[in-house]
Amino acid sequence: MKIINLTQHAATPEQIEAGVFDVTGDELIILKRRLTFDVLPTREDILHAALVLTYMAIANGATHAMIGGAPYLMAPLETILGEIGITPLYAFSVRESVEETLPDGSVRKTNVFKHGGFVHG
Repeated sequence: MKIINLTQHAATPEQIEAGVFDVTGDELIILKRRLTFDVLPTREDILHAALVLTYMAIANGATHAMIGGAPYLMAPLETILGEIGITPLYAFSVRESVEETLPDGSVRKTNVFKHGGFVHG
């Protein structure tokens, strides 16, 4: 399985171990640009972004794509990826709460998200 990371977040070590790879350089700039909409997108804007991301997956020889972002982009992206045989995946994370008592007696609670697998789109 060769899983391209089509999210704005770098893959975790656990995801990399599972076959996920990040794009870099100009591709990373394009990826972030296509996942971010600063103005209300038209249907054409959304479809164009989905096509650019799909072409990126093809160019990188991906068999699967880890996707995530604006819900209105994910449905078209899932469809287009699926139509060409690239399986869309969503990362599933397990949240672990960690409490730490600070020197002043207060307690800091943080959540650590650990990769728990993939959900097929």
